[in-house]
Amino acid sequence: MIFTASVLTLYPDMFPGSLGHSLAGRALSRQDWSCDTVQIRDFATDKHKTVDDTPAGGGAGMVLKANVLARAIDHASPEGDNRPRLLMSPRGQPLNQKRVRQLAAGDGVVIVCGRFEGVDQRVIEARNLEEVSIGDYILSGGEVAATVLLDAIVRLLPGVMGNAESGANESFETGLLEHPHYTRPAEWEGRPIPPVLISGDHQKVARWQHRQSEELTRMRRPDLLPNEDRQD
Repeated sequence: MIFTASVLTLYPDMFPGSLGHSLAGRALSRQDWSCDTVQIRDFATDKHKTVDDTPAGGGAGMVLKANVLARAIDHASPEGDNRPRLLMSPRGQPLNQKRVRQLAAGDGVVIVCGRFEGVDQRVIEARNLEEVSIGDYILSGGEVAATVLLDAIVRLLPGVMGNAESGANESFETGLLEHPHYTRPAEWEGRPIPPVLISGDHQKVARWQHRQSEELTRMRRPDLLPNEDRQD
């Protein structure tokens, strides 16, 4: 069974988008994974195909209707479908590499792309939607966030990356940010490659890379470090 992503959106033409290129695109062509889109508007029943309404209690913006979205979800993920149902939302749990790996180990995902002011809370609860955030900022809709999530997942699927170690040694995989990288020429604009990296001593290289990862993490993301390793 291939990894199957079902994306519920008002803009299905946005997919696969960038996911149709590079590693994800080649994997899509090989059918290592699939990306199906569901047009939420198709499940509106009035003649205007209305998918939103004004928020109860007043306020700015519009809210995606529970009944319309529920029908779209039930179509994409009928009874017996065990794939996680995710709602891309700025108030969701922050996405991290641990959750990405968990999702990549499954059969696929159902992703709801929110629009407007938000989604009726009742459908979030009734259809057990897991709210996921990719950062502390607001986008026009969930489509870009869904693309980010899928890109992070797909690259971890078996066979997608040519070198399995590429995924194991990256930022966040070890709890640290990744160390700096260099390549030829040996000197560029008066800046040489650190001598240890061309010394041929693999143990020294490994120690240097680990120290660099620790220092970068301490400077840029101290929240990733245990309390005793942080510097005030």
